[in-house]
Amino acid sequence: MNKNTVLAWATWIMIIVGLGLIALGAFKYREVAGYGFAAVGVGFFAIAWVFNALKGRV
Repeated sequence: MNKNTVLAWATWIMIIVGLGLIALGAFKYREVAGYGFAAVGVGFFAIAWVFNALKGRV
């Protein structure tokens, strides 16, 4: 596996975890904690976007 493959896998894993956290915030925790889960999920999307942008540059 080269660096681009590792970044691609990391991007997909972070997207899946981000979706899971947003789903937890939306469906399981309806109180204030749900907003925290959703915010962390959006943060995972932002980091996955950075990993995707780094492919081919590292």
